[in-house]
Parts: sequence; C-alpha cells; structure tokens
Amino acid sequence: MEKFLNLGRWIFPISFLMYVGLHFGKPDVGAAFVPDYLPFPYFLNYFTAFCILAFIISALIGKYDKLAYTLMAVYVILMAILVHLPRAMGQELGTEMMAENLNREKELEMVNFFRNIMVTGALLGFAKYVAKDNRIIN
Repeated sequence: MEKFLNLGRWIFPISFLMYVGLHFGKPDVGAAFVPDYLPFPYFLNYFTAFCILAFIISALIGKYDKLAYTLMAVYVILMAILVHLPRAMGQELGTEMMAENLNREKELEMVNFFRNIMVTGALLGFAKYVAKDNRIIN
C-alpha cells in the first residue's frame, strides 16, 4: 500500500503537464483567460507555460520543491480570484453570447474557481508534507 500511496508524489506534479500542453498547443485558449486589464496575453500565456514546466521539473527532481509548490499555490489561488471568480460572476465574458451560453460559461467558471481552491489546498499540503528542500522556505 505504501508504494501505491507514494505514486501521488509523481502523479500530482505530472498532471500539470495538461496545462503546459494547453498553453503551447492552443495559445488562443490560454490568452483568452488573461484579463482585459493586463497587456500581452500571448506573452503571459507562454510565460505561464514555462513557469508551470519549471514547477513540474522542480517537484520531480526535488530541488527547490517547497518553493515551487508554494509559488504554484500562489499562482493558482490568484487565478481563482482574479480570473475565474470574476468570470463566474459574468465579467469579461462576451456580451454577444446568448443568455443560455452565458449561464453555462458562468457555471463552468464557478467549477474552475472551486477546482483552483482545491488544487491550492493540495499544493500547500505538498509544500508542507512532501517537499523536502528547505533552502528558501522553512
């Protein structure tokens, strides 16, 4: 059972590869999530992909992993508050959408908001109980 439970140390950070693939494979999708008040949505999309990739590598090799988990938690909670919550309330969603599609988008953004809150908790748990490199954060 212990070997099975230890898989979580690898599965969790590797699961973030989906986001890296999305940011590089469909940059229009990632850029669309950048709030209108921020410039350079495509740059931010690719920069985010590189940051997530750096997190994955750090978590897997165990170098600066506590810092990586902590910074990723900050990023994910900021995405929840600054992107998904406003969109769940109908802000920054195209007004050209029909009411039916707008309600669906708002519901999906609320799901994204809750998912980000859960992932933030997991990242903080990993930073506290799994990460071993205490060089920067004790």
